[in-house]
Amino acid sequence: MSTETIQKDNLLRGGQFLVKETKCEDIFTLEDLNEEQRMMRESTKEFVDRELWAHWERFEKKDYAYTEECMRKAGELGLLSVAVPEAYGGMGMGFVSTMLVCDYISGATGSFSTAFGAHTGIGTMPITLYGTEEQKLKYVPKLASGEWFGAYCLTEPGAGSDANSGKTKAVLSEDGKYYSITGQKMWISNAGFCNLFIVFARIEDDKNITGFIVENDPKNGISLGEEEKKLGIHSSSTRQVFFNETKVPVENMLSERGNGFKIAMNALNVGRIKLAAACLEAQRRVVTEGVKYANERVQFKTPIINFGAIKAKIADMAVNAYAGESACYRAAKNIEDRIEIRQSEGNSHQEAELKGVEEYAIECSILKVAVSEDVQQTTDEGVQIYGGMGFSADAPMEKAWRDARIARIYEGTNEINRMLAVGMLVKKAMKGHVDLLGPATAVADELMGIPSFDTPDFSELFSEEKDLLSRLKKVFLMVAGSAVQKFGPELENHQQLMLAASDILIEVYMAESTILRTEKNAKRFGEEAQATQIAMAKLYLYNATETVIRKGKEAIISFAEGDEQRMMLMGLKRFTKYTNNPNVVALRTQIADKVSSDNTYSFD
Repeated sequence: MSTETIQKDNLLRGGQFLVKETKCEDIFTLEDLNEEQRMMRESTKEFVDRELWAHWERFEKKDYAYTEECMRKAGELGLLSVAVPEAYGGMGMGFVSTMLVCDYISGATGSFSTAFGAHTGIGTMPITLYGTEEQKLKYVPKLASGEWFGAYCLTEPGAGSDANSGKTKAVLSEDGKYYSITGQKMWISNAGFCNLFIVFARIEDDKNITGFIVENDPKNGISLGEEEKKLGIHSSSTRQVFFNETKVPVENMLSERGNGFKIAMNALNVGRIKLAAACLEAQRRVVTEGVKYANERVQFKTPIINFGAIKAKIADMAVNAYAGESACYRAAKNIEDRIEIRQSEGNSHQEAELKGVEEYAIECSILKVAVSEDVQQTTDEGVQIYGGMGFSADAPMEKAWRDARIARIYEGTNEINRMLAVGMLVKKAMKGHVDLLGPATAVADELMGIPSFDTPDFSELFSEEKDLLSRLKKVFLMVAGSAVQKFGPELENHQQLMLAASDILIEVYMAESTILRTEKNAKRFGEEAQATQIAMAKLYLYNATETVIRKGKEAIISFAEGDEQRMMLMGLKRFTKYTNNPNVVALRTQIADKVSSDNTYSFD
């Protein structure tokens, strides 16, 4: 059997993590980066430290020109072209490498991170994946090099989360040579310095919108609003864009008529996992700055890092960063493998990448929610560790907190993504792509049976944690299975129930990813070398279990009554019970002491 066949056999489909066991050997971790990827990471970090981190004050003073200057420098270094195929002037690297650059280039300032993400993702990617050969040859090399910059015009005053409700119109000319676009777009990142827009408009009374490639020419009916005044990302150019009978050649239609909504949704799938990656380095840097300050700040004649309250914060911040890394790179490699498999089966680069990412749309939504909320919590605790100084604009924590806030809104709000994750999973089950019915039925039968009182053998590393994790999956199956049975297609109307179920799903994926990464590394580097990471995996699972208990109860009592409710609550208690409760204070202390000793986040 070939390596490719083995890879394909071991590669789970999107959402199957819930019902199938994943072995630690089958996941990718940051520790698996090859030499080329490690060199790329170091060169990216050097660029960030030199051009971005050293000048973070400029980004806070709305220095839009400096953001553009740094984008051009990133283009000169090839950092804008990692995901672009070589045929169009790019480096043609795999999905993991594109995630890696997006991760490490995004931690110094949200202003640059936004400009980078808008350009390389939604500004360039739609042409790469949906453009004709002529469109790609004409535009992509300029975008890949940083000669041109791109922007993405989807949102309108009346069309936000409901992206397909846009009112912008595209009218075909009498001679059939061009479309005339008229409408208003808002919150357009990079609008102030872009050369090209990806614009979505409706032709006649089409059900779905259509995408267009529109060059930014003020003489062609294009005007811009003033720079928006924003809570954070101060040097990210964000403007309204007005199109007034803007002429666009018919050959600049992107993909087919009415395919715009599909383009927008697939761009969001990629954008979600890339956004999660873009929040990771921010967390690492906040942990590092927080522990440096805690080691230096003396109160009551001792550095504040010696206080348990500060240790708890540092530990939880580090754990969340570690979990985010674990889950993001696990999913990124799954996507990369799926793309390679599709290409080996004869799919074009465009088809393979679109389908590869779409396969893991559930995981993309999970990661977007989890990591964007973790970076907000981390920056909030960073402010708290700094105390009064954390509230000062002269220290880095205040701007990090403000910049982090937008991540929960970008790429579809977290509320939308929570409901999408559960909704997509149910749809996959309906199509037979993920067998939820069988496992959910088995869990229902288990609830009716007599529980075993045998004490399992927990002598192996993570044996108890894996046993608990398998039972947390049963909580989701119990809740979601009963909810689907009761509400059927109407489930989507019960948003609070879906939000609770989604939180369970999220915690399962994040906790499992953290455990599997740590288990894999403990096997190859030794348990002693991974002692702190083992503590982090255990602490994350403990916190995840507490969330599952709370959200599971909330969900159950929202739709179940009487004996059914009592049975499910008993099941919740059974499925979330530890045999040996972990000493959470000891775990936090162990983690914080390691971070304090290193005086930096050192787990990547």
